[in-house]
Amino acid sequence: MLSTVKGMIQTLSSTFRGLRGPVTKLYPENPTVVQNRFMGFPGLTWDKNVDEPFCTGCMVCIRNCPTQCMTATMKDNPKFADESSKRRKIVDEFEINLNRCILCGICVNVCNFDAIVMTHEHEESGISRDGSRMNLSGLLEIGGRYQTQTGWQPSSKD
Repeated sequence: MLSTVKGMIQTLSSTFRGLRGPVTKLYPENPTVVQNRFMGFPGLTWDKNVDEPFCTGCMVCIRNCPTQCMTATMKDNPKFADESSKRRKIVDEFEINLNRCILCGICVNVCNFDAIVMTHEHEESGISRDGSRMNLSGLLEIGGRYQTQTGWQPSSKD
């Protein structure tokens, strides 16, 4: 009889402890707040003065990437011919496989043109594996969001 009463007390106490409120957050309604130092997925930055990406397609980031998750091609810059830009080459295609990216930030450190930033984007969900491949327009989009949210400015001058 005494063990039954102890069991009932234990059950009631755990029930009352469970009424104190939820510990978990509902994901889509309450997104995770990240700190300013958080390093999410890489993004490409946009030069608003010249209206072109900072990336020149030099491929230094690709050569230094430990997982080789990036590919890029460059092209001649049409704005260089009419002298409205100092960049002789600009990026034509750029792709990052976010499944392979380990978010180490080496690409940001080795970039001489401040073209890559580690954004606050960290949510990767999709229904196919190709959804994890981010192309040039997607990278410029998340980089642009990061630039406007944080007021990012390039540290070096071209």
